[in-house]
Amino acid sequence: MTRTATFAGAVGALALASVAVPAGVSFAGRAPQPSVSESARSQEESFLGGVPQVPAVLEPPAGNVLRAVLKARGVQVYECKRSTWQPLEPAAALTGVTMNPVKKVTAVHFRGPAWVSDQDGSMVEGLDPVSVQGQDAADVPQMLYKASGNRGAGLFGPVTYIQRIDTHGGAAPAPSCGGDAPMAVPFRAVYRFFTKQ
Repeated sequence: MTRTATFAGAVGALALASVAVPAGVSFAGRAPQPSVSESARSQEESFLGGVPQVPAVLEPPAGNVLRAVLKARGVQVYECKRSTWQPLEPAAALTGVTMNPVKKVTAVHFRGPAWVSDQDGSMVEGLDPVSVQGQDAADVPQMLYKASGNRGAGLFGPVTYIQRIDTHGGAAPAPSCGGDAPMAVPFRAVYRFFTKQ
């Protein structure tokens, strides 16, 4: 009996040693887990390739947490009004990830401004933007929008704030204009979507 118990104990020890146990797992029933914000931060940094630089004025109010980060590539369309180029609408495709759980997502961005998930049909519209000029005069401004309308329970259903950062291109053409032909200017940006905590 003693020999069987010793053999069973040895086999159990070998089995535990051969199993890869994830860091932070405790067999006492209380596994330390990173907070959602730490997990979201590391997921976002991994997706973006670094820490996003966000002007303080573009931070959403306390109590809002990061839900998803998407990179946008598209055009800002301008129309000629009173001999100057005025914004008409954006048209962009977005790809990115949700934070918790981590999931690949895609969406489209268009006039409103509005963002629609092409996977679940949910939508958010933004209004009352706070804006900060991008790093270059050729860049569209960085923005923080408050959600003004939501549809569905999917990706964008619970969104409260939308942030546009890391803008490249898209600014209005400099010369004066004439006629009624619109002009599309390519741009790239990062959009961050927040929800209530």
